[in-house]
Amino acid sequence: MSTALIILAAGKGTRMSSDLPKVLHPIAQAPMLAHTMMTGRALEPDHTIVVAGHEAEAVRSAVEDIDEQATVVLQTEQLGTAHAVDQARAVLKDYDGDVVVLYGDTPFLQADTIERMIAARTSADLVILGFEAADPARYGRLLMDGDSLERIVEFKDASDEEREITFCNSGLLACDAKLLFDLISKVGNANASSEYYLTDVVELARAEGRRVTAVACDESETLGVNSRADLARADAVFQSRARAELLELGVTLMAPETVYLSLDTIIGRDTVIEPNVVFGPGVTVESGALIRAFSHLEGCHVSRGAKVGPYARLRPGAELAENTHVGNFVEIKNAEIAEGAKVNHLTYVGDASVGKKTNIGAGTITCNYDGVMKHHTEIGANAFIGSNTLLVAPVKVGDDAMTASGAVITKDVEDGALAIARAPQVSKPGRARKLMDLLRAKKKKRGEDAS
Repeated sequence: MSTALIILAAGKGTRMSSDLPKVLHPIAQAPMLAHTMMTGRALEPDHTIVVAGHEAEAVRSAVEDIDEQATVVLQTEQLGTAHAVDQARAVLKDYDGDVVVLYGDTPFLQADTIERMIAARTSADLVILGFEAADPARYGRLLMDGDSLERIVEFKDASDEEREITFCNSGLLACDAKLLFDLISKVGNANASSEYYLTDVVELARAEGRRVTAVACDESETLGVNSRADLARADAVFQSRARAELLELGVTLMAPETVYLSLDTIIGRDTVIEPNVVFGPGVTVESGALIRAFSHLEGCHVSRGAKVGPYARLRPGAELAENTHVGNFVEIKNAEIAEGAKVNHLTYVGDASVGKKTNIGAGTITCNYDGVMKHHTEIGANAFIGSNTLLVAPVKVGDDAMTASGAVITKDVEDGALAIARAPQVSKPGRARKLMDLLRAKKKKRGEDAS
């Protein structure tokens, strides 16, 4: 069945106490809107329409980053959920298919739940998504007669008997596009808030003799985010689920509760993750790798058998080939580390390529930035870079070449050569004692003068 998605993302989110639109606050280092859009993308919809309002340009920019094919429409005044959906009318005016309405601040809805809503459309004109609430609180209640939804009763309007109902309204629905917009055109705003509520379409559909039903999902899928506390809880829910999924897939998490994952983190089976590792956006770790404690990875690719950390930082553009070693207090940025190469201690490798089985000594720095431009360092295969070497880019060190410890390399080093670039050592017999005696005498005199 042809499907279009309308995602409501126009609200300011006053309780967030933020200048950032609510739907752009991050869960697992991605805007919560991205979670909803990625779930929807699994359905391969004909259209994805995001309704923006508060800070619309920021929302538009985020949407473009998430899905270039999505359309953003503007709700200039926030006049209720039905009014928000109606902003997509022009985009879908000739559309012959179903519309599913989602919310940008409800990030945990699952694709199979949406599929069940769409499937239910084969026997119903309008499908509402409901859930059994552990604490119904002030949710709207769904009044069912068998599998027919009779009406939605808001808490404030419900009788004592109706308030005992635990099947509650999530606000999400599926409906034929033409019917939905026809129903919305009949929604009024004669209520305390003078807003056009999407839930009113249920009563309007019933009045026309349309069949309305409800599909149930787990309450956790309907978790909405309205405050910083909600945001923290949502992130915790994501992390718990993502860790459990990794464990199920055969990844070892030595202390699962200390590992922080991003929405798009990919980790292969038989990889071991030690405690207190952070995965930023854009990380792929292949099978059989070892990520040691207190490492931070972002925008990088780690191949099979690689060892990273402890206390390593992989920044965007870091590419680690198979069986590489990146050790403690090493930072890799926009650099390729070839198979079997080792960068084990206290080193920065940025804007560089390191050849197969090359060893980078402790304290090595690729000096890649001149204050204006970034420059590339190329290190060949089987090279040995001595400890505390400074490689002033652009520069090339050839295959099987070596640099002496403490060298400052400013010129290319040919294959097989040893480069020594440091001032010669000069020893002055007895000079250390004389210097220390002089300094002590000066210190003593200063103390006497002060007194």
